Amino acid sequence: MNISRIQSESSTSRQTGAFLLVATLLISTFAASVGAQSMQAPANKPAAKLNEDQRILHALNRLGFGSRPGDVERVKAMGVDKYIELQLNPEKIEDSASEAKLQNLETLRMSTAELYEKYPQPGQLLRQLQKRDALPADLAAARDNRVKGGANAANPNQAKTGEAMPTEMQPANPNNPNPNAANDANPMNNPQYRQAVMEYFKENNLRPAQFLTGELQMSRILRAVYSERQLQEVMVDFWTNHFNVFAAKGADRWLLPSYDRDTIRPHTLGKFYDLLLADAQSPAMLFYLDNFQSVSPNSQLPQQRPDARRGPLANLRMSNNPQDQRPQQQQQRRGINENYARELMELHTLGVDGGYTQKDVQEVARCFTGWTIIAPRGAGAAAQAVMNGPMGDMLRKQAGTFIFRPGVHDNGEKIVLGHKIPAGGGIKDGYMVLDILAHHPATAKFIATKLVRRFVSDDPPPALVDRVAQTYMKTEGDIREMLRTVFYSPEFNSLDAYRAKVKRPFELAVSAVRTLGADTNGGPQLHQWIARMGQPLYGFQTPNGYSDVAENWVNTGALLERMNFALALVSNRIPGTRVDLSKLLGESKMGASIDKEKLLDRFVTLIVGGEISAKTRATLLKELSDQITLPPMPPAQTTSNGAPANPFEVAFQRGNLNPGGGPQQQQQQLARMSPAAIDNPVVKLAGLILGSPEFQRQ
Repeated sequence: MNISRIQSESSTSRQTGAFLLVATLLISTFAASVGAQSMQAPANKPAAKLNEDQRILHALNRLGFGSRPGDVERVKAMGVDKYIELQLNPEKIEDSASEAKLQNLETLRMSTAELYEKYPQPGQLLRQLQKRDALPADLAAARDNRVKGGANAANPNQAKTGEAMPTEMQPANPNNPNPNAANDANPMNNPQYRQAVMEYFKENNLRPAQFLTGELQMSRILRAVYSERQLQEVMVDFWTNHFNVFAAKGADRWLLPSYDRDTIRPHTLGKFYDLLLADAQSPAMLFYLDNFQSVSPNSQLPQQRPDARRGPLANLRMSNNPQDQRPQQQQQRRGINENYARELMELHTLGVDGGYTQKDVQEVARCFTGWTIIAPRGAGAAAQAVMNGPMGDMLRKQAGTFIFRPGVHDNGEKIVLGHKIPAGGGIKDGYMVLDILAHHPATAKFIATKLVRRFVSDDPPPALVDRVAQTYMKTEGDIREMLRTVFYSPEFNSLDAYRAKVKRPFELAVSAVRTLGADTNGGPQLHQWIARMGQPLYGFQTPNGYSDVAENWVNTGALLERMNFALALVSNRIPGTRVDLSKLLGESKMGASIDKEKLLDRFVTLIVGGEISAKTRATLLKELSDQITLPPMPPAQTTSNGAPANPFEVAFQRGNLNPGGGPQQQQQQLARMSPAAIDNPVVKLAGLILGSPEFQRQ
C-alpha cells in the first residue's frame, strides 16, 4: 500500500482520509519523540517519578515484549519489585507451556553434525553420491535431462551448491528485479530434476536446508510471545544483536541453531567473560568472521590466496555474495585473518574509541590462530556424512564443533593493550586476550552504555551509565547485577524514560500479538512481516547488528508498513496467526451491538494502557458507527501435541518447499491493506490503535 494508491480510491475517501490522518499523526509524533530524546533534563532537576500503573506498564514493556490481557493485574497483585526479581532469576519461573510450543521444531534439539546430515544441500549431496557411483537412477536421469547449457550461465556457483539465500535476506540486484524467477543456471529449477531430488529427500528422511533458519526464526517468535521468562527473551534478542551473525553466509545456516541454544541462551544473565568466551568458541561466529580460516603464516601449509588481505571485512562481504562462493577445495584458507580480532574489540568489548590500535588488532589475531571448526562447511560435511567407515562416524558426531589446532597456531610472544602474552601459550593466548578485554574499564563503559540505551533511552543518561559501569567492574561483569542497577534507578523509573523508546519491528510484532492475546505459529508469514518492516531475524549482513535508536526506524515508508502490519494482523490476514477480538470485550457476544464509546475505551485501555491523545481519540471515534458487531473467527491451527503445526514440514510434504531453494521456495504475498477493505469497525479500530503513536513506543 502507498499513499498515491490510497488517494486514488475516491470511493472510499472517508475511510482513507481517516487512515491518512492517523498515519500523519503517527509520523509527526514519532518525529517529535525522536527530537525530544536528544534533549536532556537539567542535571540539577530530579526526574518526575512514574505512578504505580505507569511503572507496571513500563516494566512489562521494557523487561519484556509488552503485556498480555491480565498481565497488569497479575503484576499489581505481586508487586513490581517482585516481578522484576523473578525476571532477573528466570530459573525460578516455570515455563513448560511455552517450551511445549516448540515441540514440532526438531532442528532446535539436534546437534550441528545431525543437522549437516539430515538437512543437506542437494548439489553437494548429489555430487558425493555420483563420486561413489551411488547416484540413484531417477536422479541420474533427471540430471542428464536437465536444461543443457544452463548450469554455467548466470550463477554457476549456485548451480554447484544448489543453495539459495532466504528471500528476505537477498541483497538487492538492480539487474535482476525478480531474484525468484526461474533461472536455468540452477538445475533445481528444472521440474524433473527437482522432483527427483524431492522424492530422494522424502525416501531417505532428509529435509531442505530452509528448515534451519526458518525454524530458528519461529522459535524466537514463539518464545518471545509465549514465554513467562520475558527478560530472558529480551536479553537473547539483545546479545544476539550484540554478537551479530548473518544466517545467509555459507555454513552459518547450520551453525546458528547451536549458537542460539548453546552460546547465547545459557549466558544471557551471567558473567560477561563467560558469554564472551562462549561466543569466541562458537562455530557460528568463527565462520561468520572467518577466524576458522586464520592460521599462522609460519605453519607448513599452502600460501594464502592473493585477495585474502584486501581489508578487514573483504572476505566476509565477498562470501556473502553467492556468486563469490566456492566449494571447499577451491578455498585456500591460509594466513592470519583479522576480521574477528577487530570486531572483538570494536563491537564486542572496548568500542571504537576503546583505546586499541591496529597493532593490537594484529596481535589479537595472532592469539586466535588455530581456533577453528571441525568440518566447517555444512554442505561438504553433509555430503561426507553419508559415507560409511570411521570418517563418516567422526563427522556424524563432531562436525560443526569447535576445535583448537596447535599445529597452525602462532606460538610467538604477543603484546595486547600493553599486556605481555608469553610465547608457547597455545590456546591460553586466546583466553588471556578475553580476560584482558573482559576486565577492561572501556568494556565496562561500552556494555553499560548499550544496556542503558536499550532499557532507558536512546540518549543514555551519563550518570546511570557510570553507575552501571561501576557495577560491571565491582562484580566482574555480572550482567544480572548491571540490569538490577538499571531497573531500580531513578532514571529508569522516570517519566523521561516512559514510552521514550521506539519499538523495533520484532518488538512491535511480538507486542501486538501479546497485547491482543492472539495465537501464532511464529511461521514464515509473520516473520516476513517483521522482515518487511526492516528487521529480518539473523538477516543483518554486517557485524554491527541492528540499530537500537529511533532515528534508524522512523521514516514514512517504514511507518506505513507498520500500519499495514497492524491492519493485516487484526483482520486475520496473516496465515498461522489468529486474533479473537471478542476475548478482549468481556461479556459481549457475537452479533451483539456494542456502544462505540465503551468499545473505544475498552480497546484503548487494553492496547495502550488507557493513555491516548485527545486528537487520536477523536479521529478514532469518527471511524465508528453507532451499530457495531463482533467479527467472525478463523479456526485454530494446532496439532495433537498442542504445539503449532510446522509450516515448513507441511509445505515440504505438499511439494511446495523445494529442497534446493529456487522458484518453489515457499513465498507468501503479504497483503497491503487499506482500512477501506475492512468492513468491520471493531477490526478497523483495533488496527488503527496498534498503528497509533502510543502503541509504537515503549
